[in-house]
Amino acid sequence: METTSPKAQLAPEQIRRAADYVELVWRGQGSEEDKPALAEFHADGPGLARLIGEFGALLLADYITAVPEEHTDCESAYALRQLVTVASRYLKRWCLAGDGGAQTALIAAGFLIECMQEVDQVSQFLADVRGDAGAGYVAAAA
Repeated sequence: METTSPKAQLAPEQIRRAADYVELVWRGQGSEEDKPALAEFHADGPGLARLIGEFGALLLADYITAVPEEHTDCESAYALRQLVTVASRYLKRWCLAGDGGAQTALIAAGFLIECMQEVDQVSQFLADVRGDAGAGYVAAAA
């Protein structure tokens, strides 16, 4: 039983752009060679914040907290889906608020990186989501 809110779609190129940004932040936002690339992303502050909000919801729902098929009817899976729904809703609201722009996107990317690092799989999550986008997968954000 699906309990998430209506889904907004991200195009494959949006998924790749968001994954590139999160990876850039993850690699080390203080390095000299990454500063021009970060500045280019941050030039589109409000648009970037919206994209990272949608991408974050996608990562939370479909990658970081994915429930194995054999456990979808378990009570713990229901509780996890509810937590993902709430976390995704707040992440998207925060990123859509408008005023923060690039700073909001940077903080949201940091949050997603922390989530991925908890299971030691940042590079794998980003590779998976890029691979799905490359295969013509049109992702849905919760």
